[in-house]
Amino acid sequence: MASTYLPDKRSAPDTDRPAPAPAAVGRTGRRVLHWLTAVGFQVPALVLFGTLVLLPMLFALYAAFFRWGGFGMPEDFIGGDNFTRLFQDPVFLGDLWRCLVLVGLSLLLQLPFALALAVALNQRIRGRAVYRMLFFAPYILSEAITGVLFSMIFAPDDGLADQLLGAVGLDGLGGQWFADPSTVMATLFLVMTWKYFGFHMMLYLAGLQSIPAELTEAALIDGAGPWQRFRNVTLPLLAPTLRISVFLSVIGSIQLFDLVWIVTAGGPDHHSETMAVTMFQYGFKRYQVGYASAISVVMFGISLVFALAYQRFVLRRDLEGATTTMRGGGS
Repeated sequence: MASTYLPDKRSAPDTDRPAPAPAAVGRTGRRVLHWLTAVGFQVPALVLFGTLVLLPMLFALYAAFFRWGGFGMPEDFIGGDNFTRLFQDPVFLGDLWRCLVLVGLSLLLQLPFALALAVALNQRIRGRAVYRMLFFAPYILSEAITGVLFSMIFAPDDGLADQLLGAVGLDGLGGQWFADPSTVMATLFLVMTWKYFGFHMMLYLAGLQSIPAELTEAALIDGAGPWQRFRNVTLPLLAPTLRISVFLSVIGSIQLFDLVWIVTAGGPDHHSETMAVTMFQYGFKRYQVGYASAISVVMFGISLVFALAYQRFVLRRDLEGATTTMRGGGS
């Protein structure tokens, strides 16, 4: 009887083992590719941010603890003397006071003026597109052009402002607009308002146009007057836009530099100087870079504390609403 060959199962290849699923391998490859693509797009931005923003900030913090003229590396370590000097400097304390004055004037005058214009230009009036363009045009101009323009307008005696006042018999109201300590801040704020109110006006217009017309029409049917409709319908729905506008206005007042530098350079006798102008004066005119770095650190600290507090106590509801909307849209 012939013997039957039975293959040894121990040495035979395992043909029952399942092969990797092509779909699973494909999904893993796509995930790796997406991750590498995301990293590839983020690395250049992170390198630029670290080189041009983060490293200078850290070096400014480091230099603030030295007496340094800006040449070579800081070596004369003086600890916190620059910060002690800072809060004993009447010029810097005056800068803080003028910053508060600009913030208060912006919140009390500039933003309400922009809101009133936005409400007016949101109505169906003839030529409103032209008015919007005209009111927004100053914001498009650079600070350099604005500064030179108003330096000419408010030039003593020969400026357009003095000539107009003289033409209507009000010569006594003219004079040293930017050269008089009693009028320089008011004149500077007038220039700031002309320059920046159009930006806030456009923000408010965008917010007003996002309010459903049905709500205003329902309030009108219920007998609400114009002021009641504005107070009870328009203003609450516009509140998120108002909060963002206030935030931008305050931060802009804290960091104001270019317009002041071009128009007055902080004069006369420091009466229009801001923290940024003082920092520039010490850093690039007097070569006290360590002290100027301390001013920049304090400016950054003030802005950071305000931003965090504002986000925590004012923008909290807006941020929570945005997070809830994003989560709801993704579910």
